Parts: sequence; C-alpha cells; structure tokens
Amino acid sequence: MIPSGNPGQLLLLVDGSSYLYRAFHAMPDLRNTRGEPTGAIYGVANMLRKLCADYKPQLVAMIFDAPGGTFRDALYADYKATRTRMPDDLVVQIPRLHALIRALGIPLLAVPEVEADDVIGTLAALGRGEGLKVVISTGDKDMAQLVTADVTLINTMTDQALDREGVIARFGVPPERIVDYLAIVGDKVDNVPGVAGAGPKTAVRWLETYGSLDALMAHAQDIPGRLGEALRAGQPQLRLARELVTIRCDVPLPLTLADLAPQPPDQDALRQLYGELEFKSWLSELGHEARGAVSAALTVTDPELIRAQAKVWRAAPLVALDLWDEDGRVVAMVVGTAEGAWMIPAADDLLNGPALEALLAAVRPLFESGAPPLVVHDSKRILRFLMLENLDFAGPWDDVMLVSYVLDSGAVSHELATLALKYLGRPVATRATLLGEGRGRRGLSAVPPDERAAAAGDTVSALLALHEELLGRLAAEPALARVYETIERPLSPVLARIEAAGVPVDTAMLKKQSAELGIKLATLENQAHGLAGRAFNLNSPSQIQDILFTELKLPVKKRTPKGQPSTAEEVLAELALDYPLPQLILDYRAVGKLKSTYTDKLPSMVDPRTGRIHTTYHQAVAATGRLSSSDPNLQNIPVRTEEGRRIRQAFVAGPGQRILSADYSQIELRLMAHLSQDPGLVRAFQEGRDVHRATAAEVFGMTPDTVTDDQRRAAKAINFGLMYGMSAFGLARQLRIDQTRAQAYCDLYFRRYPGVHRYMEDMRATARRQGYVETLFGRRLYIPDIKASHAGRRQYAERTAINAPLQGTAADLIKMAMLAVDAYLADTGLGARMIMQVHDELVFEVPEGEVPALKEAVVARMEQVAALSVPLIAECGVGKNWDEAH
Repeated sequence: MIPSGNPGQLLLLVDGSSYLYRAFHAMPDLRNTRGEPTGAIYGVANMLRKLCADYKPQLVAMIFDAPGGTFRDALYADYKATRTRMPDDLVVQIPRLHALIRALGIPLLAVPEVEADDVIGTLAALGRGEGLKVVISTGDKDMAQLVTADVTLINTMTDQALDREGVIARFGVPPERIVDYLAIVGDKVDNVPGVAGAGPKTAVRWLETYGSLDALMAHAQDIPGRLGEALRAGQPQLRLARELVTIRCDVPLPLTLADLAPQPPDQDALRQLYGELEFKSWLSELGHEARGAVSAALTVTDPELIRAQAKVWRAAPLVALDLWDEDGRVVAMVVGTAEGAWMIPAADDLLNGPALEALLAAVRPLFESGAPPLVVHDSKRILRFLMLENLDFAGPWDDVMLVSYVLDSGAVSHELATLALKYLGRPVATRATLLGEGRGRRGLSAVPPDERAAAAGDTVSALLALHEELLGRLAAEPALARVYETIERPLSPVLARIEAAGVPVDTAMLKKQSAELGIKLATLENQAHGLAGRAFNLNSPSQIQDILFTELKLPVKKRTPKGQPSTAEEVLAELALDYPLPQLILDYRAVGKLKSTYTDKLPSMVDPRTGRIHTTYHQAVAATGRLSSSDPNLQNIPVRTEEGRRIRQAFVAGPGQRILSADYSQIELRLMAHLSQDPGLVRAFQEGRDVHRATAAEVFGMTPDTVTDDQRRAAKAINFGLMYGMSAFGLARQLRIDQTRAQAYCDLYFRRYPGVHRYMEDMRATARRQGYVETLFGRRLYIPDIKASHAGRRQYAERTAINAPLQGTAADLIKMAMLAVDAYLADTGLGARMIMQVHDELVFEVPEGEVPALKEAVVARMEQVAALSVPLIAECGVGKNWDEAH
C-alpha cells in the first residue's frame, strides 16, 4: 500500500467505458487495409497517451465495465433497458483496445457484477484515504458525486476540469447533493426513473429549499400542482432511483493501490498492435528495431566480387532478391541473406555500376538449375525483366505479395512497405518509397548513397522476415496454401510472358477513329444544347445541375453530400428512362471516355522497341481473385457498343497470324447451378437448353417455345440480377415495371428455383458465422461489413457474400485454364502466344497454320479444367482482329 501523507502522489483513474463510446462516435470511420474498424481504438489510445503525458501520474488505472449484469439489474429489471446494443463495429475493437492499453503499461480493471463507476469510486476512496490527489477522467455526469477537495474530474473531450466549485457552477448543487439531484431528474440513458416533469431547474430549486432528498420527500405535501402530485406518487421510485445512481465506494478489488504503478511499455507488443492497426505515426515513434532487421546494404559494383559472392549465396538456405526499376529499365539489384544485404547498381553513369548484362551474368547462379530458394515481392515484375535477358527462376521461390493476397485478398494494399508495417510491426524504406511517386518521383542517381543502402537493407530484411511470418501463416491454412501453390504462384510467370508478348495495334486506324469520335462528340454536344435550349459545358456537373434541375425542373433522384442534386451516372441513367437529355449526356460521357482513354492514348503507348502495347496485369488487387490491367486497361473496352467494337478492331494480328479468342459461356450462371445444386437450373444446363428461355418458361408457367422475347429478357434480368443481389426495386427499374410486379417475378423465381434461394441464405449465414465465404477451390473472401450496424453497408456485404463465391470461382477457373493452356504451348512448342486475358476470355496470336490445333486444344482445356455438375462450355472465334475473333 502507498504510504499515507504523500500529497505529491497522483492517482489517475480513467473511465474506459465512457472513453470507448465517446471515441467511437467522435472519430471518423477509420479502418485498416483489411477493412477492420480502428477509430475507437485510436481515439481512446490517443486520449490516454495525452492524459498520461499531461499528468505524469505515479498511479494510474483504466477501468471498463465487465461483461454481464450488475447488482443494479437485480434491483431494477429495466435498468439500462432502453440502451441500444453496442454496435458491432465497436464490439470487435474492444479486445485489441484492451491489449493496447496493457501494452502501454497501463493497469486495466473490469470487475464483474459492478459498473466501472463503482470501481472508480472505490479506488478514489482508497486514494483519498492514503492522502493522494485523485484525478478522474470521464464524461459521465454521475461522477460529480465523487468530487472532494482531493478528487477532481477532467473531461478530455472538452478540457473542462470540475472541482467542488465547478460542480456547483455546472449543476447548481454541491457534490454531496448530486445523488439527490440525479434521483429527481432521472436518467433517460440508463432508464432511471425520476419525478415526472421535474427537470434540472426544479431539482435545484427543491434541494435549495429543503436541503436534501429525504427532507424533500418529508415535505412532499407542501409541493403544489402537478409536480407535487408527481413527487408524491413517485416516492417509491425516488428511493430506487437514488440507490441506482449512487456510486459504491466499497467494492472488493483484486488488487491494491500499489499495483497501479504504470509499467514500462511492451515495445514488441506495441509494434505488433500498431502494425496490425496500421497506426503508422505511432509505429515510427518506436524506431526500426524489430524482428528480422539487418544493417544497411553494402553497395558493390565490381563484377568479380559479385560473382564470388553469388557462389556464397548459392549455398544459403534462403536468398532475398529484388530488382529496382524506373521508367521500364532495371537500375539496381538488391540481394542478400540473413548475413547481410548488397545493393548492386545497374548501368548508370552516376552510379558507375556494371552494365545490366554483366550484372546478370555475375549473379546467374541465383537463377540456374540448383539455385537457392528465393523470396521476392511481385515476382511477375521481376520475371518480366529477367525474361528479356533469357533468365527465369529455375529454383524454388516464394512471392510474399502473393502469399499476403491469398491470406487476405480484401486488404487495400500488398505493397512491401505495407506488409512490413502490418506483419512485422515496423516501417521500412523500399524501392517505391525511395524513388517516390508522381511529381515527387526521383531517379536512383538522385538518392543519397546512405539512403540507397538503408533502403536496400530494409528490403532484404523485410523479405526474409515476411517469408517466415507469412509462409508460417499459410501453412496453417491448407486450402489457402493450395490456392497459392497451384494457382497464384505458377500464374505469375504466365502473366509475365503475356505482358512481355504484348499486343499489336493498328495506330493509323486508332487515329482515324479518334477523329471520328471527335465529330460524334460535337454532334452530341449540339443535340444536347438543342434540348437544353442553350449552350452549356457537358463536362461540368454544376452546369448540368442547373440545366436539368433548375431550368428543366427534372426530378431530383439523389443528392450529393453537400446537398446538391447528383449528376452521377446511375442518376442520369434513371432519368434517361423518361427524359432524352440525360441519355445524351451519358452518351457524350461514354464517347468522350473512349476517345480520351483509348483512341487518343493507345497510339502513344506502343513500345517503339517492339511495336506493340504491353499492358500490366495486377494479380493482387481484386478481392474476388480476378485479374485487372492498366496502361492500358483492357478490361473496360466495351464489347456491346459499336464504338467499343471498333476499338477492338484495332487490336490486330501480325503478318501471317490470326487472333483467336476463347471465352466461357454464362460461366457465373453455370456456377450458380453447381453451387446451389438447384435441380431445375442444373437440368437446364445439362440438357443444353437456353437457360434464360428455360427460366422464363419456369417463372411464367409456359412452354419454352411460347416464351416471348420480352419474357426472355425479363428472365435474363432476373437470372443475373438476383445473382448480383438485385432487389425487386432494382429489377423494377431495369425492366421498367412496377415494384409489385417485379417482386412477384422474384417470388416466382425462388419458388421455381428453391435451391438458388437456399444458396443465397446459406451464403449470408456463412458470412455472418465465420466472417468470410469461399470459392469452390478454397480461395477465401472476407466480408468485414457483414455484421455492420449501418444498414447500407451490411446489405452490400450480404450481396457480396452471395456473389463473391461465383465471381471468385470464375476467377479461379480462368486462371487454371491459363495455366493449362500455357503448359500445352510449352509442351508442344507451337508458335502461338497468349497475349491477353479479359474477364472470362483468353486471346491468342496464332500462326495461321496452327489455328485448328490450338482452337481444339484451348477449348478442351478450358472445358476440362474442372468437373462440375453442369458442363463448362468455351466458345472460340478466329479473325484478323480482336473484334472479328470475339
């Protein structure tokens, strides 16, 4: 026990339960890259850090409510009955918050069967008894009853301190009368009954007149009017209310005051938590010392020394490797082991490094047969550079980016610096952070040598430590390990070959199309001006707002966060169902996007060395496992519009070549049939029927041959809409029918296909139970908002839970097909090359004489890549350009 008579000693008591709710509602919706909410943790920890820094207490404790009921619930069954359930996004933050508080060295208490207030009251009483000064940090007004000459309240949200005079100024009564005051006014938040109609002013007046609640009740007959009636009628409740609001100061505690001395922070635990939570600034405060850290790299330029060291690396148990590139060329190689890191500049006058060819020749033992195990980040990028030099990974290798992606595909980033922060609990400098981005980007030669060496050392140490951490996590998840080992890792070199092959384009055709699109834009603009009655800028949302909603008085369908009428695409699409101008604006936007994104830009993207366009595929971006592409984005070229098809016509075959395109037919509907095992849907595909016509026949109760085109169109909208979680409202809008009729269509559909409805319910339940759903092949798709308190986010998460296994399995299938076809091309030595992957489509450039063989082989491998309850069907076309082949 702390000895008495130490007025300099300060006991700081923090109302954790009060902090928790206030931080949750005050902070923005902060989340880490995995989508986990972190705002309440940050808010509470930030206030606690500041509080301890300001007060520097000799004794401190943070007190939370313990789970379960308290003695007050036994006194009054309706105590706190009106409180809403703690939001899910707050519940999930509590375990990490508690862990963080303990890691900061702050004692934490949560005593069962009493509230945090009672624990604080008891500790405050103990502190006063030992002659300590006590500061209670809280926003709870009930705590005012604890204030004495030695006990002060502090509200960190308002920086307001309450001593005795402060309590009187705020409430109108001294601390010893706060219990009486609270009993009279009651507490709506805690559902504590008071005197009906008696507010704070009445409570103060009564207590000033009679001195105490007991005296007031003794003179209840003297109070006139309705308030007097309420006081007399409510006397039994008043006694109960007083007991409920009285903070106990005699709670048995599992510790003494001496146990409240703050402890040194647990640096390792803080690094881990700050890394998981992605509190970067706090993490940086801890410094760089962490698991796996090595010293700065040695910068070496002598090819003979490099060649000798490569022989040493060849015997190492694990070698970390990275190629640093800028503007499409390798500028340095970073390589090392647990013994140390090397940074080897490539050809550059300022760095005086060896030519790239000499450098790669020196380190060739790292890539030849019998090479040591390698760990890299973004293997596809490295492999693409190596392929230009006729090198490949001959030995075993792992890619920590792909491992991270398989473990958590929904994470916002799998960059090396992000992974080090997330899994190792430390910031690192890497190629990306060293060279910068955008306008601030600099060349390697502009980076000071010590910064280059430090970043190289960081890169090696991060790769080695992440290999241990992430491969260990992957080993604990056999299904995910199979996805990595059989799909993602082997796909990386396939994608590198596709990127290196590139796509030939007809630049003259594109330039002609660009001019024609420019004419079409001018025509659309003139037509829009005619409908508006005056000229306006079709690229200006504010001018479109004025025209549509102020001048033409079109109905406002949605507003922006600032309250302005929205001109977003979905709003214009809805308006376009009834008004011509919104459709013209949409057409103008679509044509303008095609012109700026493709016909204007593609000619400038042709690599002068190859005469082809080389897109970049992103393997670790989409949460569903689908590939995306950029520079240019091949996934977004429209296939259903005339302008989009004309752009595809500019993707041509080289001399003596043909373009072959193969894609899956109705892949996600077939997967719905397989995953739902609905007999009607499975039978339709097994019998080779038109599934939309078959659906229409089932839903509308007719034979397939009598189904009209409109009925088939409605069935198609239902098939695809429900698969993507469309509501009856959305279906009604798409089919331009009333919502009652659309709901009837949905009800009929589920009666005819009950297995689909069961699948949808199962996926929602699965996501709620385990937080994720899975593809047919074990890829895990996390649904972080499935229990969100916000209805919109929760409903979106439910739609994602239904659709993600379909999209994810489709992504797995096309990747598996790419692997099978790539292996076929390697085995046969054909001259055909895979040059594009777009959604469920594979595109090849094929010598004319190989077309029949390749067509048969590609279709067979795509259809036989997996055995489902329904046939997988691949359709193949051949032509002189992409559009002709599709």
